[in-house]
Amino acid sequence: MKDKIVVITGANSGIGKAAAIKFAAEGHRVVMACRNLAISKPVQEEIMASAGSQSIDLLELDISSFGSIRKFCEAFKAKYDKLDILIHNAAFLSHGEKEYRLSPERVELSFATNAFGPLYMTELLAGWLEKSEDARVLNACTTNIKNFFDPKRTIEYDNLRGEYQTTRRYSSYKMYGDSKMAFLMLTFKMAEQWREKGIHVNAIQINRVKLSKETIAKMSSYWKALAWAQNLTNPHPSAMADNYYYICTSDQYRNVTGQLINHMREIVQPAPSEQGLDQLKNIFGSAYYPRYAIDRTNVDKVWGMGQELISAHSS
Repeated sequence: MKDKIVVITGANSGIGKAAAIKFAAEGHRVVMACRNLAISKPVQEEIMASAGSQSIDLLELDISSFGSIRKFCEAFKAKYDKLDILIHNAAFLSHGEKEYRLSPERVELSFATNAFGPLYMTELLAGWLEKSEDARVLNACTTNIKNFFDPKRTIEYDNLRGEYQTTRRYSSYKMYGDSKMAFLMLTFKMAEQWREKGIHVNAIQINRVKLSKETIAKMSSYWKALAWAQNLTNPHPSAMADNYYYICTSDQYRNVTGQLINHMREIVQPAPSEQGLDQLKNIFGSAYYPRYAIDRTNVDKVWGMGQELISAHSS
């Protein structure tokens, strides 16, 4: 199990940084995939010192940009002959943001970063994952998907390219939750696509965790104050990093694919009921996810959009 090659996106802060330390300390080679190299280089040195390992690489990646994803994958393939573990940890949520923002491919930035970028990156690296004897992909999901227990909640498929950005109210939290639900559906579809190739794809549902200083620094004054207050009781990212490690290396999950796993390392099931009191139990519990995620119309819709984007911008 030692000396696996592990790629972690957004590994310069929060859970990603804690996961990089954990994997490196356990003897694996970690590739930090980060957008800002100037900020990330000192973090790389810090991780080396904390993990007692020099097996930490740093490559530039803006997961919202297909061009950046291609460059990263080319650089990775030039240096490594396989990939054992791919962790899509990076995410975009601009707290309280009211401005609709687009990626270089003119996709709403939350969806580009949290869903379609990771899909494209995984597809480009699938051949390298196939070379591993135990290939695992872990996608960071969120409890925000519980908003889809509301039967009225739907993904704004018609506004992901900015079609209504000047006439429809923009909510960064709704778009974040929508993009994470899309990512969960893509997880299920990717698991189907690559099951026969020996690539296991799962998602982990992130619950409350202490936010990093870097994340809080990007917030407005109101959200900064709220984040610091919540950090007094939120658990440290290392606990979730331990979950990343266990799911990606343990024999328990060796043959598990196409599942959502909660913070207690339990497999989450689609809710058998979403009515009345059951809806409240689903929202406050951690055993079930909304059936919206396994509706074939929804899954095929988001998968089709991803494939269209990849086809249009893959060169």
